[in-house]
Amino acid sequence: MNTALILIIGIPLIEIYLFIKIGSQIGAFNTVLLILITAILGVTYARYEGFNTIKSGMSQLIKNELPVYELFSGATLAFAAILLIIPGFATDLIGLLLIIPFTRKIILNKFIKRKNYKKKNDTEYIDGDYEDLSDDNDKKI
Repeated sequence: MNTALILIIGIPLIEIYLFIKIGSQIGAFNTVLLILITAILGVTYARYEGFNTIKSGMSQLIKNELPVYELFSGATLAFAAILLIIPGFATDLIGLLLIIPFTRKIILNKFIKRKNYKKKNDTEYIDGDYEDLSDDNDKKI
């Protein structure tokens, strides 16, 4: 099956299951209140971390370096904020893991491929054939 189809069907099923289980333990009103509180606090913290990421990216630009990690981090924070706005406990957990700087760095390091820099002694060679055309030009003159 397609991964997107599995996610579209699976995530709501997990959320409904968690709503029922947690709602039966703490009550319906407390469940709804908990969802609203996690959304508000999560988005507020995502905003705070977003400003920190912007500051870090600006300092990288001042140093004349590319802010690659900051770009990925900013996109991850936007995705985490969306996950926190969507009602549900599983999406809130994933969103919180993406917002916390320590876990975000671990997750991003798994997805970002690091460049392997070559040693100074390593050189690249390009294989090819050549034809010397200088003899033909000398005969015509």
